[in-house]
Amino acid sequence: MEGILYLLGLLKGMVTPFGITDLIDILIMAFVIYQVIKLIRRTNSGGVAKGILLFLIAMGAASIFKLNTVSFLLGKVVEWGVLALVILFQPEIRRLLEQIGRTNIGKVFTHEEERNELDSAITQTVEAYTSLSKTKTGALMVFERKNMLDDAIKTGTALDCTVNAELLKNIFWNKAPLHDGAVIVRAGRIVGAGCMLPMSGNVNLSRELGMRHRAGIGASEHTDAVVAIVSEETGSISVAVGGMLKRHLAPETLERLLRNELLPEQEDEDTAPKFKLSNLLRTGKGEKRDAKKTD
Repeated sequence: MEGILYLLGLLKGMVTPFGITDLIDILIMAFVIYQVIKLIRRTNSGGVAKGILLFLIAMGAASIFKLNTVSFLLGKVVEWGVLALVILFQPEIRRLLEQIGRTNIGKVFTHEEERNELDSAITQTVEAYTSLSKTKTGALMVFERKNMLDDAIKTGTALDCTVNAELLKNIFWNKAPLHDGAVIVRAGRIVGAGCMLPMSGNVNLSRELGMRHRAGIGASEHTDAVVAIVSEETGSISVAVGGMLKRHLAPETLERLLRNELLPEQEDEDTAPKFKLSNLLRTGKGEKRDAKKTD
């Protein structure tokens, strides 16, 4: 009995009461970790983060197995590596600090306003694409999801405005200065226009597909973005997701597809049809059939 009481006394001494300072400490660390993860996603630095993690695991293994020479060399690399990372990510770190200064902490935990803007953006996009399709005006829009497209935005003109059908028709008018590039939408707002996208590396694409379609497919190959395209030759509407292209879409089909891809949690799983593009093209039949048609 005395041993149990002694053990309980030790445990009581080890456990400290949870106070308001502990809560503040946890919130600060959660916010810092959130911003770091957001920075990695924004700069597509996932590979660098994985490399650093593997490096730390190697250091731990060298210490456990007492590999003195390896531990010494890895320790020297860490000393210079921190400075190298600061130099390498200097623009991103500066942008992160600026963003922290502008951040409304309340928005970190709620996305309702963004969802409402995205819902409106889809409606306005469908309205604009319906008109652009009839006039055979080429258009290319990229809806950003988890993978940030800052590098593409830098190639065009940075904007910050709501998605509006009339604005889109003016941007893609064939005599407008920004009509050749892509419009990039982030969280329901236009953040860039006239942006250049990477071309698809798929050698099996139909030669009849134009540069606009190849750029749209390329963007969907490199990121998880949803890309909506209007053909300048035929006026047909297409959507690219995950490197797959679905063509000749009706406006109502375009709207359903965009909502299912960009706002999937709003759909009722029991009643809503499974209309995601990735599901439609999983068998590859749609892609093969559409690749034979002219752009």
